[in-house]
Parts: sequence; structure tokens; C-alpha cells
Amino acid sequence: MTVSLDKITPPTDGVRITFDGDRLVVPDNPIIPVIEGDGIGPDIMKATRRVLDAAVEKSYGGKKRIVWFDVYAGDSALEKYGEVLPKDTIEAISYYYVALKGPLTTPVGGGIRSLNVAMRQIMNLYSCVRPVRYFRGVPSPVKAPEKMNIVIYRENTEDVYAGIEWQQGTEDVKKVINFLNNEMGKNIRMDSGIGIKPISIHATKQLVRAAIKYAIKRHKTSVTLVHKGNIMKFTEGAFKDWGYEVARQEFGDVTITEDELWEKYDGKQPEGKIVMKDRIADSMLQQILTRTDEYEVVALPNLNGDYLSDACAAQVGGLGMAPGANIGDKIALFEATHGTAPKYANKDMVNPTSVILSGVMMLEHLEWEKAAQMVYTAIEKTIDQKRVTYDLHRLMDGATKLKTSEYGSALIENM
Repeated sequence: MTVSLDKITPPTDGVRITFDGDRLVVPDNPIIPVIEGDGIGPDIMKATRRVLDAAVEKSYGGKKRIVWFDVYAGDSALEKYGEVLPKDTIEAISYYYVALKGPLTTPVGGGIRSLNVAMRQIMNLYSCVRPVRYFRGVPSPVKAPEKMNIVIYRENTEDVYAGIEWQQGTEDVKKVINFLNNEMGKNIRMDSGIGIKPISIHATKQLVRAAIKYAIKRHKTSVTLVHKGNIMKFTEGAFKDWGYEVARQEFGDVTITEDELWEKYDGKQPEGKIVMKDRIADSMLQQILTRTDEYEVVALPNLNGDYLSDACAAQVGGLGMAPGANIGDKIALFEATHGTAPKYANKDMVNPTSVILSGVMMLEHLEWEKAAQMVYTAIEKTIDQKRVTYDLHRLMDGATKLKTSEYGSALIENM
């Protein structure tokens, strides 16, 4: 298998990642496509690449290194290709399997509702994975932020985010409303906009399957299905039912339900078993504040996952401290969770931690655990020294304000 690219040439000093069955086979010099991103993207990605390169170099004594391959999306692609999401970029990421990207805007008139959503749908990156953990010293609005250590698996392709909707007042929406009212016996006001909320067995099971596999690999003790099934019984309620079904049918040797935990084991979790829980979405938003440390891996439909991941991030310092990835069966795209912040573009001042931590997720995905841990330790040490970018500086007493590039250098010093 080869890749055919039009306006970009892969580096010749790296090797492609491959698969042996489900297992990633990572060479010592993997080619990793990287999208710099728009707005603040160049600033934060420059710092990120330096930090990740230094961690790999120091961890493995020069025996391993990342071979970066610049690919294009958003403003940079528009300039180079005349379109915001060129085929080259999709082909390169699909071929090399693992990629890192900065934040992207969708230019007005670009013909794509959201570049991020488009990339997820084209490459079937069905799991939006968001680990949220606390770094000592980061200002937080809660009393015990250190209790937060959760990994969120958010379904990425369905729910109301599928973008199936009709604008109020159009001929199409009138057809939909007339059908629902006349054929299906509903009573929808004629001045409504309409959106469709699809949730399928296929998408639900592939997400929950990925969450359980992660829990097994990382030795987690629970997976929680979060839903609003008490109201939306045939979509979110079905998500819960299908989630339990995949746990029972495919992972029955390692999973038990909460009911079984109490009925069979008197509440004492057996060694090597993962407890499957479920929570109503509104209750869960309370519980991550009041019973934070009871949750480790969480699987949710798209909209709930968006709400919960930001609510969790707020407890540990905001989106600037929250990494993310969009992962499918083989392709994994790691990215910053925040936007492009164009007013700060090229000012070398914003916090790059979100995309750095996304890069750390990427190192963990490659099973380069030593390098990943080195970055975690360096971030904690640097923040502990109160050497931070402006966003944290304004919230901390006695802190030293660093530029984006200076913060990257501080992390490298602390490795």
C-alpha cells in the first residue's frame, strides 16, 4: 500500500506506522502528519513540537524520534490548495494512521460546516477521547480539584451533532412538519426549526467497545454510561441498553454491573473486574462535583459528551489544560480542544498546554510511556514553580508570566 499525494512530499527519513491485527507497530522513527492550525495554532504547535521532541530525545537517548510531516487544513490549505480540506491531508492522515493538529477555523464560504466535524466523519473517527486530570498548582474554582482524573469517550458521529436539520420557514421544514403531524400524529408548531437525533446500535457499540478496551488496557475499575434515557427512551435510553449489551456479550469475563457488584460480591469489587455503571446526564453533572473520584472512564452520546467534557475541564483549569483526540478503528487524530483565538495569533502569549497534552496522549498511544510521563512531570514542576502563561498568571499570586515559547523552554528545562 502506498499513498499518492499532489502538493506535499512525505519525509524520507521516517517510517510508516503499521498494524499487526489490532496492535499498533511503531518504528523508532515514525512519520507523524501535523496540522499547525489557524490563529494561535503556529505559536502553540511550535512549542509543542519542541517539547515532544525533547521528551523523546531525553527518554530514549536519541534512539527514537518523531519525524514530523506538515500537512494542511484551514487557512494554510486555502492558501496552498484553494480549499480548506484538501484530499492530500485526508490521504496522508489515513495512510500514516497517527496525526497531531492545532485548532482550525472554517472560513466563511468554505462549503464545510465545521472542519473538525468533517474530518471526524470522513475518517470515521467515532471516539472523541478527553482525559481530564489536575496538575498541582493550577488555579481551580473547586475545593479538591485533585479528585478529578477521568477519561471521557464521547460518540463523535451521531446525535443532534450529525447536522441533520431544517431551517424554520423553509419549504423543506414544512414538508417534515406536515409529515410528522399528518402521518405520524404529532403536534409540532408550524413555525419550528427541526433537527434529527439519530443514535444507532453500530455507533453506540463501537464507542462503548473502545471505552471498555481502554479501561482494560489502563487498568481502570469502572466504565459509566451517561444518558438522558429517562426522557429520550428510544435514543439515549437505547444508548444505555446497547452499551450494557456490548459489555455483557463481548466483555462478560471482565465486566460486572453495579447490581451484580452488590448482589454477588456485597459491594466489594473483585480483582480484575470492571464495574459498568450508568447515570442520568443531569445527575452526572452534579456527581462530577460532589463524587468526583467515583468515575474513571465515561461513555456518552455526542451532545452530553460535549457538555460533560467542558464541565470537567473547568474544574482543573479550563480548556487550556484539556487535551483531546478523535480515534477510529485505526486512525488517531490528536488535537487541542480549544479554538483558534485569532486576536492572539502570532503574539507568542497563549497557553500551549492543551495541544502539548494532546501530544502526550499521542505518545501514550504509541506506547512511548517514558516520554509521556516526562512531559507530565515537567508540566507539574513548571506550574509548581509558578512559571506560566498569561491565562494562569492572572489567577496566581507571585507567578512569573512566560511567553508561549518561554513556557515550552521551561518545560524542557524541567525534564
